[in-house]
Amino acid sequence: MKIHNAAGWTIFIFGFLAIVLGLVGLIRPEILLSILGFEVIERAQRAAGDYTIVFMTASSMASFNVGIYYVFAALNDVRIFYRWTVPFRTLTFIVFTTLVISGVAPLKFLGIGLWEFAGAIATGIALYLENQKK
Repeated sequence: MKIHNAAGWTIFIFGFLAIVLGLVGLIRPEILLSILGFEVIERAQRAAGDYTIVFMTASSMASFNVGIYYVFAALNDVRIFYRWTVPFRTLTFIVFTTLVISGVAPLKFLGIGLWEFAGAIATGIALYLENQKK
């Protein structure tokens, strides 16, 4: 198992970062809330029906799992997976950007969308250039 091309590297790097951020959120979800620009409230001060920490932990587990999928796809050169990520990561950019523009999410939340879009563009360009070489 090794990474064979530039597109694989874009997928691997995204996967690695998703694993790391997922672990951070599993260990201390408040760190991710802070990174994303949300107000961090101590757990003892949260209302009984406040499921923010549960949601952040669940999202972090999803990030961790998706990261593993990406890393394994890169190490096994699953090129169809690479292609699938481009439109769906672009869709993630659109949704997260819309949340920020509409005022539902703080400005720092835009970082997720930009990260996804940059990855989609990088993977898309790498796939295009690799196909041109063939």
